[in-house]
Amino acid sequence: MIKYIQLLAFMLVSVASFAQNQYKGTVQTSTNEPLVGATVVATDDTSNGVQTGFSGGFEITLNNSTTVLVSYLGFKTQEATLTEGENVITLTESSESLEQVVVSANREQQKRSEVPGAISVLGSQTLEDTKAFGIDQLVNQVPGVFMSTSRAASNEQHFMAIRSPISTKSLFLYVEDGIPIRPTAVFNHNALLEMNNTAFNRIEVLKGPASSIYGSEAIGGSINVITKEPSRDLTGGVGFQINDLGLTRYEAEFSQYVSDKFGIYFGAHHARRKDGLIEHSDYEKTAITFKTVYDMSNNTKWTNVFDLIDYRSDMTGSLSEEDYTGGNYESDQTFTERDALAFRFRSTLETRWNDRNKTKFNAVFRNNKMDQNPSYRIRQFRDMGQLTGFGSGEINSNEFNSILALVQHKADFNFLNSSLVLGGSVDFSPQDYVARPTSVIVDTETGRNIDFSIQNGFILNYEADILNYAGYFQYEISPVEDLKITAAMRYDRFSYDYDNRIDDLAGAADTKTEYDNIAPKLGLNYNFSLKAGVYANYSQGFTPPQTSTLFRNGFVGVGGEVFDLQPSEYDNYEVGGYFKIAEKVTLDAAVYLLDGKNTLVTLRNEDDEFFNANAGETRSYGIEYGISYSPMENLTLSHNGSYAKHEYITFFDRGVDYSNTDRETAPNLLGTSILTYKPFDNLTISAEHELVGEYNTSFEGQVENEDGTTGTATYDGHNVFNFRISYRFKNIEIWGHALNLTDELYAARASYSRFRGENSYTIGNPRAFHGGIKYHF
Repeated sequence: MIKYIQLLAFMLVSVASFAQNQYKGTVQTSTNEPLVGATVVATDDTSNGVQTGFSGGFEITLNNSTTVLVSYLGFKTQEATLTEGENVITLTESSESLEQVVVSANREQQKRSEVPGAISVLGSQTLEDTKAFGIDQLVNQVPGVFMSTSRAASNEQHFMAIRSPISTKSLFLYVEDGIPIRPTAVFNHNALLEMNNTAFNRIEVLKGPASSIYGSEAIGGSINVITKEPSRDLTGGVGFQINDLGLTRYEAEFSQYVSDKFGIYFGAHHARRKDGLIEHSDYEKTAITFKTVYDMSNNTKWTNVFDLIDYRSDMTGSLSEEDYTGGNYESDQTFTERDALAFRFRSTLETRWNDRNKTKFNAVFRNNKMDQNPSYRIRQFRDMGQLTGFGSGEINSNEFNSILALVQHKADFNFLNSSLVLGGSVDFSPQDYVARPTSVIVDTETGRNIDFSIQNGFILNYEADILNYAGYFQYEISPVEDLKITAAMRYDRFSYDYDNRIDDLAGAADTKTEYDNIAPKLGLNYNFSLKAGVYANYSQGFTPPQTSTLFRNGFVGVGGEVFDLQPSEYDNYEVGGYFKIAEKVTLDAAVYLLDGKNTLVTLRNEDDEFFNANAGETRSYGIEYGISYSPMENLTLSHNGSYAKHEYITFFDRGVDYSNTDRETAPNLLGTSILTYKPFDNLTISAEHELVGEYNTSFEGQVENEDGTTGTATYDGHNVFNFRISYRFKNIEIWGHALNLTDELYAARASYSRFRGENSYTIGNPRAFHGGIKYHF
């Protein structure tokens, strides 16, 4: 009997020793955001593994061991020992440059080493360290990117240059979580005014044409802002910022999963400039983002995002040569302004059918209205060169409602580690535009525009229904282990249905204008190791005319045919590489050639009014480079720069041949250098140098000198030095910026006026100090 009891006890112990135990937990980032699709694998049996669901949660059955390996793309693999109850595993980002995760190349997560293009990432840590109060302070850290704005007066109104001259052209696409902020052809340059930088989690900049995925307007590059996700636990804060340029800013945000499956994020700020150093430069902006995430199951997630932007700004205008050099920053404007109200709603349903197939369904609604009394439309009348006391201008209103549907599916295959992305979209955007003339009163003593009155009649009054539908694919394959080949193509069709509501009074005759385009891309990556790789690509870009340039043109008479503006087309050739040397030096470089046909340029007519025309052929080519050196763990020196040439290959204006000349407002040299020192965890000190090289402000030989010769107007460029410091003590964080330490006189942009025979300047900022404080909870 005793033997049977002993045998039974032995069997029970044996069964217990081989009993299977169920463990559960959550995998998250250092900021408490859940990691979706992280792999959890038993260390004693690599065939026993699971992936985290949309809430970052997992359940795994283990046998003899309680130890697992947790891995996720772009993060360091971590070993964890599981216990009973809820296990929270926090992963840290990998420092290996080729392991960095990006999503902008095809709207799907992939390694940097799989993207055959120049792409840069400004991660959450960079955003945290920079303490930027303007987007330019962030994106200018990317090689070859120059966002130019006057922190003293522009109020987020800006110029941009990525593989192009400094301008406001629609050559760059601004997207949020992979979705364009504005529809095609509705002046997407203003999209940055309609974003909420409180909600920014990271920024990805893809340089060169991205039309094979994103469609038109992604020529010089695309800027994709990835917004913050709800955190597993309650996080947030309230903050206040102020500077001696008249700016104050209040912000608040909070984030939490309020249940196992439902999370929310709220981020908002209110910024205001009042009585700044530059006259007539007040502005107010309120930005609100509200995001909900519902993890319907481990395989299905439903995300909804609401954005509301209420913006109003004085439009200071540019300064004359005399005022700029003489330090007279009194604006000639007293009533010009811009007022915008933008609302966006995005609903995304994402489902993983299995380990190899997933689909995203996106529905987007945009409502936008912008009213202007623009400074750039004011003309002062002169008689024999003297002001008459009168002038002209306009008020205008541009409103659109937009509905976008976008579906994308990704399939992974067993064959040579290949994958296929398929997508399609339909965007319908009815636009309403009204412009009325104004009469302006000018003070002849000061040259200031002091009053205006609205005149009878209209300059323009039309509706334009804009329809864009598209389909695209991207296929990736690895014929050998370290080689990745990417082929992509997109077809776009555009239709502008223009209805002139004041026939025979103003504007062109009713018309329907259509464009279509096929944009291919072919690229490859070869990675020598986790620390070195090279790539090459060919891609095409395409941008149709904006409605404002197509239906408003000085060459179109009343009831005439729409001026025949052609779409701009670009061919991009590029090679590059990315390297990490001795764990201390990282290098990212690209050489490119961008050929443009029918490039759209802005010119001035005899009345000093702007109009748009196709420029024949243009060429931009150069090198972009970013290098970072960390001699010790808490000290980093980085330099991001570019050297480029921007030329007219074939271009005529007013019978003058400007072919084979340098384009205006196109500096050869751009650079940003940053020295960052972190003596201990909670203290960050940074010194920054911004370099903009000399550039032409006029066409070559356009300036007529008094002695009968011709010359070229130029801007000398500038060097600006900034300093930043931030410190966090428990839940309180304080920081300060010293801007333009040497108090250098510089311009955010300079351009030449043939009518006035001199440069005009958008002033930068004098020496200034900015400070902030934030309470975290």
